[in-house]
Amino acid sequence: MPFLHGFRRIIYEYQPLVDEILQALGIDDGVDSQAGRASEIDGSAYVTLREVLERESQSSLFKEGISYALFKIAETQLVNAAEMLLQYQADLSFEDPVSYYNPLHNAVLRNQAVMVETLVRHGASINKRDRIHESSPLDLASEETERLPCLRTLLDLGADVNAADRNGKTALLHALASSDGVMVHNIENIRLLLERGADANAMTRDGETALSFVVFLVKEALDGRPEDAPHIHYFCQEVAQLLLTYGADPSRCREDESSLMETCLEHFDLHFSLALQLLQGGASFFCSMHSPPCWSGFVLIFQRLCSAVQELKDNTVAAGEVIRKAESILDFVIATSPDVRIPKDFVISVENCGIHAQKILSIYARLKDLEHTPAPLKHICRLHIRQHLQLLNLKQKVEGLPLPDRLKEYLLPTLQFSEAAGTFSGCHRAHPNDTT
Repeated sequence: MPFLHGFRRIIYEYQPLVDEILQALGIDDGVDSQAGRASEIDGSAYVTLREVLERESQSSLFKEGISYALFKIAETQLVNAAEMLLQYQADLSFEDPVSYYNPLHNAVLRNQAVMVETLVRHGASINKRDRIHESSPLDLASEETERLPCLRTLLDLGADVNAADRNGKTALLHALASSDGVMVHNIENIRLLLERGADANAMTRDGETALSFVVFLVKEALDGRPEDAPHIHYFCQEVAQLLLTYGADPSRCREDESSLMETCLEHFDLHFSLALQLLQGGASFFCSMHSPPCWSGFVLIFQRLCSAVQELKDNTVAAGEVIRKAESILDFVIATSPDVRIPKDFVISVENCGIHAQKILSIYARLKDLEHTPAPLKHICRLHIRQHLQLLNLKQKVEGLPLPDRLKEYLLPTLQFSEAAGTFSGCHRAHPNDTT
C-alpha cells in the first residue's frame, strides 16, 4: 500500500528534518499561523535555515525532507525560504502522500499569489494535475472567490485556460460547479476566465456545459428555500449575461436536458427577469438546434399561463400579474421577431381559468392574427439592422453609431419596462398601414 508507506515515511523518517526546517523559520505553532507573516521573519532565521540545510545535505532523506518542507512553506508568504530550499534542489513535483497535491497546488489552495508566481518562475508545471482529483492549479483557483488573485496570476503566467481533465471539465466548469448561488458566488472568477478566452460552450464527456449548471440552479430556486431564491436568481442572471456575451446559446437544448431558455419559460412568472434578459440578449424563442417541433416559447407561455391562472383562481390580483408578465414577454418577442410562428398542432385550453379565460383567449387571438399578417417593411428593415448589430448590448452599440438621434430611436426597440406594472410600453409590432 504505497499510500500508507508514504505516510509512514513522513512520520518516521523525514518528518524530523521538516520540523527542524520549520522551527528554524520560527514556525513552531503550525504553518497556518505564518500565512501572512513573511515580513516578521528576520535575517537570522534564514542563517539558521542555511546551517540546517548544510548540516543535513548529505542525508539520504535530505531531498525528500526539503521537498516536503517546500510543500508546507508554499502555504505561506515565505518566498525567500522557498527559494533557499529550491537552491538545495527541493523537488517542485513532490506530491504530498496524503492529498497528492504538489507545492504549487498547495500555494493556490492557500491563495498565496506571490508564492504561486515564485514556484512557476522556478519551473513548477503550471498545468500539472494531481493524481486523485485530476485538478490543475487553475481548476483549484477557479473554485473559490478568495482565490481570484491566484487565478489572475496563473493566467498571467500562461496557464491553459481551456485545459480539461479526462472527463472534459475545464476551469470554467469547475468555477460553475462549485457555485451554489447562495453561499458561493464565483462571478468574478467566471468573468476573468471568459475574458481570458475560456470556451463558454465547453462540454464534458457527460454532456455538461456551463449553461447546464445555470439550468440546475434555476430549477433549484423553485425547489429550495424561498429565502434563497433571490440570491440564486441574481447569480444566474449575472452568469447568464456573461455566458451570452461570450457566445453561449441559451436556447440550444440537448436530448437529456432542457435549455436555459426553455427552463425559464416553463415558469416564466417565477423566472421573469432572467427570461427577459435572455431574450434581450438575443436568445431564440424556440429550440435553436431542433426548431419549434422541439419546443416553442409561444406554447410554453400559454401552457404556464393557463396552469398558473388555474392555481391562482382565488387570487385575482396575482393571476392578473401573471397575465401581464406573459403579455410583456410576448410583446417583446413580437417587437423583435420577423414573424410569429405558433405550432400548428397546439390547442389552447382555458378550462378552469375562470374570469381570466377571455383575456387569455384574446391574447392568443391577437397572436394568430399577427401570424397571418405580413410584417411591415419598416419592421423588417429595422430587425435586419438589429440582427447585424446583435441584440446583446444593443442600446450601447446603437448609441455609439455616428447617426442622427432620430435614426437611433428608429433602431432601438421602443421598450420601456415598468417593474411595478410588469409591462412594456410601445413594443407592439407596427400595424401594416403605419407609415411613421
